[in-house]
Amino acid sequence: MSSELILTRAGSVMEAIERLIYHASRSVDAALYRLNHPRLVATLESAGKRGLRVRVVLDRNKYQESRITRELLEGSRFPFRLSLGRRGNGSKMHHKFAILDDRLALTGSYNWTLESEEQNFENLLILDEPQLLEAYRQEFEALWEEAVSGL
Repeated sequence: MSSELILTRAGSVMEAIERLIYHASRSVDAALYRLNHPRLVATLESAGKRGLRVRVVLDRNKYQESRITRELLEGSRFPFRLSLGRRGNGSKMHHKFAILDDRLALTGSYNWTLESEEQNFENLLILDEPQLLEAYRQEFEALWEEAVSGL
């Protein structure tokens, strides 16, 4: 696979993410500013039930502000942690990326939300270049280590 771009104007980014996670076989690591799309939460839970390691880092402020996100993740079957930006309180963990099986990175403007899917012009870039994947992997691991448990 080479890089691929998906635009909301042309189709469903959510369905592309669902498909890619469905085909993952080992792991899903995601750093997401916002997460409130029930189907994407269900997709992550399904991956965990299939035996994949699923880890999610979310922005702490957006998590605390979003009742829907808290309700969706309240009984989730995957671990998630909460992070702030580089300057702590008042700054954002604004990433929107996921790493699948250490072989694909999903990134772009797309928040994993109903608004991004149904209202906004958004993009998702799918990358498979090893150098870029390693940079995303290192960033995720640093975020995961610094973040606090959301459970």
